[in-house]
Amino acid sequence: MSFRYRKSWDIKGVDLNSKSAAEIEALFKGVLEDGMHGLCFSAYVEGQEPGSILTDEQVRRRMGIIAPYTSWVRSFSCIEGNELIPKIAKEFGIKTLVGAWIGDDPEKNEEEIAALIDLAKQGVVDIAAVGNEVMYRKDATEDQLLSYIHRVKEALPDIPVGYVDAYYEFSHRPRITQACDVILANCYPYWEECHIDYSLLHAKQMYYQALAAGQGKKVIVTETGWPSQGTALGDAEPSRVNALRYFLNMQQWSAQDNIEMFYFSSFDEAWKVGAEGDVGAYWGLWDKDEQLKF
Repeated sequence: MSFRYRKSWDIKGVDLNSKSAAEIEALFKGVLEDGMHGLCFSAYVEGQEPGSILTDEQVRRRMGIIAPYTSWVRSFSCIEGNELIPKIAKEFGIKTLVGAWIGDDPEKNEEEIAALIDLAKQGVVDIAAVGNEVMYRKDATEDQLLSYIHRVKEALPDIPVGYVDAYYEFSHRPRITQACDVILANCYPYWEECHIDYSLLHAKQMYYQALAAGQGKKVIVTETGWPSQGTALGDAEPSRVNALRYFLNMQQWSAQDNIEMFYFSSFDEAWKVGAEGDVGAYWGLWDKDEQLKF
């Protein structure tokens, strides 16, 4: 893998507000080529959605596209072809944060937990995530989620195990926070209707709230990003320039303060418009046809 030591602090002090769109795009290219800590892996191509079976070819092709730019990838499920993601990532020399999807189907949850444990025992899991925004969606009870977390921790004593949710859930649910080896926090100023000018400050506040909740445990930002088009949400406006500004600000902060961060997302995925509105399809650094957007 051609990931290099990051130089994102080279844009320290740069006033992005004073830069033209072309100048911001030029800065983006340099920061992207310097590399980033992590990317959320968008697996589904046009016409696919969760439940579709991923193929080796599509995972391998997309992993090859992002491999020069990231040292970690995050996956969201361990079944239906998603188990290929950490295996192929390791072939590219990329570290893995591997998630078991916990939903409202107990049988599927059991499949996910078993597959996560199996992948870890194959040596392709660096950090294990048991569930993603389960409390936010109310797909399971706190006790049910804790049971899954404890089972995975018992089976994988040598691998850090955590749970992914919105940053504030770790303040509200101390039992879950206590059970985690590492705090895996999603931080989205956009979804809290934050103006782009204040988005970096707000993202930092989110991170430090999760850090305080963890009482000394490591916090990893497992998702953060900004849509490149779609309908505004309060003061948060999707646009190419705003998406670029957010990416640059977050990568600079990640490099300067050694914040472990997984940017959301690698590729646009059209299926997300149902749950998130029209912005759902436009969070990627690459478009749905796997072309770099900026």
